Amino acid sequence: MTLRETIDKTLEWALVLLMSVLVIDVLWQVTSRYVMNAPSSFTDELAGFLLMWVGLLGAAYVAGRREHLAIDLLIQRSSPKQKFKLEIIIMVIIIIFAVTVLIIGGSWLTYTRFYLSVTSAALGLPLGYVYLVLPISGFLIAYFNIDNMVKMVKANRQK
Repeated sequence: MTLRETIDKTLEWALVLLMSVLVIDVLWQVTSRYVMNAPSSFTDELAGFLLMWVGLLGAAYVAGRREHLAIDLLIQRSSPKQKFKLEIIIMVIIIIFAVTVLIIGGSWLTYTRFYLSVTSAALGLPLGYVYLVLPISGFLIAYFNIDNMVKMVKANRQK
C-alpha cells in the first residue's frame, strides 16, 4: 500500500469515527433536552468542535479525490492544453492557501491557544487541540494537491 492509500484509508476511518461521535452527541443532546428535560451541558460545545474537525478533514479528503466543489465553467470550455495549465494554476493557488492560511495561520493559532492555556468553557478542553485540525488539514490538502499535480504532469508527458 502506498503512502497516499494509507493516508486516504486513515482519513476515511477518522471521518467515520468523528461523524459517528457527532451523531451520537447530537442525539444525546436532543434526548436530554426534550425527553428528560435536563439538557446536557457539554454536548453543544462538543458538537461544534466535532463539526470543525469533520468539516476540515472532510475538505482535505475531497480535495485529495478532486471531488471538491468547484466552478469549472472555464475549464470545461478550454482546450486540453489550456485545461492542463488551468488545473495546475488552480492546484498551486490551493497549495499556497493551504500553506499560508491553514498550516502557518493554523499552527500559530494552535500554538497561541496552548501557550496561553485557553480552555473551552463546558469541557475544559485545551483549545489548542480543537484548532490542531487547521494545520493537519492544511498539510493534507497541500500533500494531496502536490501528489495530484505530479500525477497530472507525468500523465501529460506520456501523451
